[in-house]
Amino acid sequence: MDELDLQILRLLQSDNRRAAAELAEIVGLSVSATSDRVRRLNATGVIAANRAVVDARQVGATLCAFIFVDLEPRADERALAAALRAVPEVLEAHHITGPHAWLLKLRVRDTAALQHLLVDQLKPLPGVLRTETIIVLDTAKETTELGLDAVLPPRGGV
Repeated sequence: MDELDLQILRLLQSDNRRAAAELAEIVGLSVSATSDRVRRLNATGVIAANRAVVDARQVGATLCAFIFVDLEPRADERALAAALRAVPEVLEAHHITGPHAWLLKLRVRDTAALQHLLVDQLKPLPGVLRTETIIVLDTAKETTELGLDAVLPPRGGV
């Protein structure tokens, strides 16, 4: 991956509907060379998906919550992970270190929907011992864009 690939990734992260001609003009390549790079980034899995980012509030998922999940000592972590992937309201499920086993991020309509999710879907999962829920009051930042400059090795020599 070179600087041109990174430039293309930065542009596509902010708007993946950009036409190849627009990308090519910005990065200084031909349209075909730019298209080839985008195809390669998709084929190699660097670009994991091309989809719309939906504003949750606009579609009624106004409550965001984080849930810590504690498991019984011999719980089947793989089975839990598979079960969590099947719950559409769970946006993220992370197996974590510290006093809890899992951290979930979810979005639902309201507190009644949150209660339903906890009581009817999460707590009954095999191995779940207890949950701790944190409700988000306000969000200062939420993004799917990676800070590529912060995670990739420095460009050029040292």
